[in-house]
Formats: sequence, structure tokens, C-alpha cells
Amino acid sequence: MSEGSPAQPTLPSTDEPRDVRVSPARDAVAAEVWEGLRTRPRTLSSKYFYDTRGSELFVEITHLPEYYPTRTERRLLERWGGELVREHRPLALLELGAGSARKTRVLLDAMEVRAEGGSYLPQDVSGDFLEDTARRLRVEYPHLQVTPLVGDLTHPLEPDLDVPRPAMVALLGSTIGNFTDPQAAEILANIREFMHEGDRFLMGADLRPSRGKSVEELEAAYNDARGVTAEFNRNILANLNRRIGTDFDPRRFEHRAFYNPDEAQIEMHLVSRGAQRVRFPERGEIPLMDGETIRTEISRKWDRGSVERLFGSAGLVLLEWFTDPHDRYALAVGGPE
Repeated sequence: MSEGSPAQPTLPSTDEPRDVRVSPARDAVAAEVWEGLRTRPRTLSSKYFYDTRGSELFVEITHLPEYYPTRTERRLLERWGGELVREHRPLALLELGAGSARKTRVLLDAMEVRAEGGSYLPQDVSGDFLEDTARRLRVEYPHLQVTPLVGDLTHPLEPDLDVPRPAMVALLGSTIGNFTDPQAAEILANIREFMHEGDRFLMGADLRPSRGKSVEELEAAYNDARGVTAEFNRNILANLNRRIGTDFDPRRFEHRAFYNPDEAQIEMHLVSRGAQRVRFPERGEIPLMDGETIRTEISRKWDRGSVERLFGSAGLVLLEWFTDPHDRYALAVGGPE
């Protein structure tokens, strides 16, 4: 899980008459989901978690006692965020996968008190959710210009985006962990392409198990006692039903999350309860055997060496590294090589 999410194209209602031509955007989503479920292992992109209900559930997850990443990252930002703003003096903060921007307020507080003020550009998946956040922030930070951007963090930033420099690009919540090595390198390469000399990149990274962090603690963050994460996981199916007209029955799937040490990642799966068939309008059916799984998310875990290699693959150099006392989580600051 991450605290932001790639963008989703806006789609028409799924109750349109069958003789109405399906929109290209909706058809593209259906094709991606169809192909993901026909591969082995069967997969769904985690970007489909984040409809309105999914976003609400994830905010709830971040308040759960088991979910340490949010509060640990917040404490690191409270300890170091003001100093980072004073040291690097960004005139703009562009946050990818901003969500509710709760933790980012530490950085915004430091920018707000400066005479030169600055700009905050939160980017996220849900336009309505993002605009609500922007309205609140404009009241809280009258000296900052708040410009929400609805977009996909996996795509290059708009080349004509007017941003005061120096700028800081933030990707928090360990969102980068939801992507494979090549995908993560491409995202950072896009960020590096956007950056100028003197700009900085701030990334949150959930760390691998160590002497101060057990596998049990890590897995508990994805298997909370109240079952909120399980509901969040199953909600991806309800979202797809609405968007592309599939007939998943979320009640017939169990939530499973575990740490895969060979890949250094948490994996979230939905496990089929009994044999079943899922209908895809205009495509056919996907048969699922009893106990067969659909992987809905990976959440990769890091150490300093793996972050340095990721930065280097994108033309960035790691400048600063901050961790909590138990080495559960890190903030990494990079700049252009």
C-alpha cells in the first residue's frame, strides 16, 4: 500500500445501453484488466484500489495501530522537514500521489512562514478528492499558491508546467515500492527530466526487516485485526465492476498478505473461495479455481544500497538519508548528478 496512487482515466457510467459504443478509456482499462487476469500469476494493478471508497479506506488504514509507515514517516518529517526546507529553500513543492497531504503540512508550514511564500502542486488520482484537499489548504496556507494536478505519476510531468525554482519533488508514503525495478527507474527518470540544477527529490522508503524491525511487524501492517485492509483489498473488485462491467463477487475472495524475502516485498493477494467464473462484457470469462489467487499489489522494501542504485539508474545522487531509531523507515533526498 502507498499513500498516493497513479491516476485513473475518467470513465462513463457502466449502466449505459449495450448498443452505445464503449469509450476508448474504458475499453483500455478493460483490456489491461483482462490481460492481467490471464497471466500467471494473475494480477490486477494497484492503481484500481483508489476509487472514492478505496481512498477513504486507505486513510482509515493509515490510522490503524498496526500500520507504522504513516506515523513513522510523519515523525521523520516533523524532525527533519523544516530543516530540509530551510536548507534547500524550495519555492515550489510538487507532491506526486499527494492524497490528503496530511504529512506534507510539515513542509508547507516551513514554506508558509518564509517571506517569499511559495507554491504547492499536489498531484493525485481523484480529481474530487484532490480539489477538496486544495480548498482546505488554501484556507490553512493563505500565503501559498495551491494548484492541484490530476495526473498519473507513472507519466512524465508536463514539460510546460510553470513551476518556480528551485523546486522540491516529493514522493512520500513509500509509493515507489508499488513498482518493479524498471517501472520505478522510469518514474524517477521522468522526475529527473523535470528537475533543474538546485532542485531536490524527496522520497519515503519503507525499509526491509532488520534487527530493529521484524517480519511479523511488517506483515501485521498489511493484516490488521479490524480487517480494514481486507476490505480495502476486496474493494478493488467492486471498483472494477462499476468501471468496466465485470461481475466479481467480492464476498467470494479472501485477503492474504505476506512478505516475500526473495523479492524483498510484501505481496497482497485475493484468494478465490471455491471455483468461480468472472464475466467480462464483450470479452468472455475468466475461470478461477478454488484457492487460486489474484495479486493486487506489491510493496517493495528498501535499504540504503537499493535506494542509491535506484537513484543512480535515473541520474540522481543520494544526498541525505534519514531513518527512525529502529530503522523501520527512511527519508531519502536526491539531486541531479
